[in-house]
Amino acid sequence: MDIKQRDLEILKEFNILYIEDDKYLLKNSIDILEDFVNKIYPAANTEKALKILQENKIDLIISDILLENDNGIEFIKKIRKQYGIFTPVILATAYTDTNYLLESIKLKIENYIVKPINIKKLLNAVHDTVLPLIQKREIRKSYNIIKTISLICDSKQIEVIRFIVNNLDKENIFDYSYLDIMEKIDISKPTLVKIFKTLIDKQILTKLQRSRYLFNEDKLDYLNFGEKSE
Repeated sequence: MDIKQRDLEILKEFNILYIEDDKYLLKNSIDILEDFVNKIYPAANTEKALKILQENKIDLIISDILLENDNGIEFIKKIRKQYGIFTPVILATAYTDTNYLLESIKLKIENYIVKPINIKKLLNAVHDTVLPLIQKREIRKSYNIIKTISLICDSKQIEVIRFIVNNLDKENIFDYSYLDIMEKIDISKPTLVKIFKTLIDKQILTKLQRSRYLFNEDKLDYLNFGEKSE
């Protein structure tokens, strides 16, 4: 698939950690990537990279294999085994050593690029690596809608549920007031309040401060879906 056929707009919601000990190459790549992604975190070594991973939400790691006094593959092994971090990875290498390729296959590394880095190929690799994450999220949205609908089956209720699930942020937070919803959906406030009360009673929604709610998708698997609201 050519870069022109890829929707690079989807990259705007992703945070990337880029590990590269060549300062010129790191700056060059970041200067280009930052125009396409939400945020990019540079790291010249794995020590700094680990700190970034522990303090920020990272959606994708791009790492050189051979770093100064370190190895990108060994770093990925470490964060998975010791810290339980399984963030998708793109490995960059100037070498075609089959040992590295075999190691990356064993680790189920999502993608790799060969140095010197071609920006078109880099963007293609980033797109193709994050695309499954978006597809998985969309599937999960549909699953949540279907599961929640099994609790509430009135047509207006279904419309409200679909609106809630489709407007969750990355942390599964829904941040809309009743008035906001009523501007989008033709529904009375008493009916809307009743729907939210049902979802809160079943612990699918947890009310936070102001008009913010946490959507507890884990609860969907443990509820009695034969039970419908009155």
